[in-house]
Amino acid sequence: MTSSVEKMLSVSPGRRVWLRFRQSRRGYWSLLIFSVLFAISLAAELVSNDRPLVARYNGQLMFPVLTDYSEKSFGGDFDSPADYLDPFIQDQFHKNGNWAIYPINHYRYDTLNYFAKSPNPAPPTGDNWLGTDDRGRDVVARLLYGFRVSILFGLALTITGVLMGVLTGAIQGYFAGRTDLFFQRFMEIWGSMPELYLLIIFASIFEPSIGLLLLLLSLFGWMGLSDYVRADFLRNRNLDYVQAARALGLSNWQIIWRHVLPNSLTPVVTFLPFRMSAAILALTSLDFLGLGVPPSTPSLGELLAQGKNNLDAWWIALSTFAVLTITLLLLTNIGEALRNALDVRRKS
Repeated sequence: MTSSVEKMLSVSPGRRVWLRFRQSRRGYWSLLIFSVLFAISLAAELVSNDRPLVARYNGQLMFPVLTDYSEKSFGGDFDSPADYLDPFIQDQFHKNGNWAIYPINHYRYDTLNYFAKSPNPAPPTGDNWLGTDDRGRDVVARLLYGFRVSILFGLALTITGVLMGVLTGAIQGYFAGRTDLFFQRFMEIWGSMPELYLLIIFASIFEPSIGLLLLLLSLFGWMGLSDYVRADFLRNRNLDYVQAARALGLSNWQIIWRHVLPNSLTPVVTFLPFRMSAAILALTSLDFLGLGVPPSTPSLGELLAQGKNNLDAWWIALSTFAVLTITLLLLTNIGEALRNALDVRRKS
């Protein structure tokens, strides 16, 4: 125990936090699993797509995943884009030395399976591993692309909320006095506004979009973090190192940026995974209610709504619930491990 403590004290603070984080096996493995899943979702077009990654036809090398080819390019009769799930096109790739390499899953999030043997929503088969939804779209593809949308939206909303929360909390805590009093009264008024009603009103006026949804949720998502940053700045603003910086002639913003903020980042970093979980839940809830992203966008909330409307299609709700539960569980484990790693009271 003594040697481990001495080892921890001999490294830099950042390295010390990482070593503490790695000691939490649950949090460390959750981070690895989440990173792998997120990386796979970022390359979703290479994993789940209705176009071949690369093909060879009549001696010509083609990349359908990057370029649009007409049906005539593969011996068809029409100038319309080729349907690579059409049995005719697939047969062309098995003649005269032609070939095509398809992704692991042969469907995109908006691909309709016209060749399904069962009416939609169809149960899981060898072609559709988790079945299809009520429009004939592959559930695996919808989950993969919907997971990416949820994570990217959560990241964007988290970053926006952190920037606004740190800025407002720093101003309140450092300047205190009337500035803090004004911001507190403003936050009380702003926080009492009915967020859901505003979303319903804006959804009826404007066309739904991810950008609009991000803007509306960002207007309210900064207040929780702002209180934590404010409390840290109120505690640190009168410490000796801040007084010394003032005596040296540094401006208020220099003191905030160089001295107080680096010593007040613990609640900010700890807040990130939990804030991201809340953002994903918010997007899922709004999509479930039909107030979120446009209908053409893959969404976990939209799949949950389909599961509610098609109770006999158990594969839709069950698979979506599993993806959402695993995602939130991984983020929660990461947040708890990060909080413990940043706790200076822990000796190992």
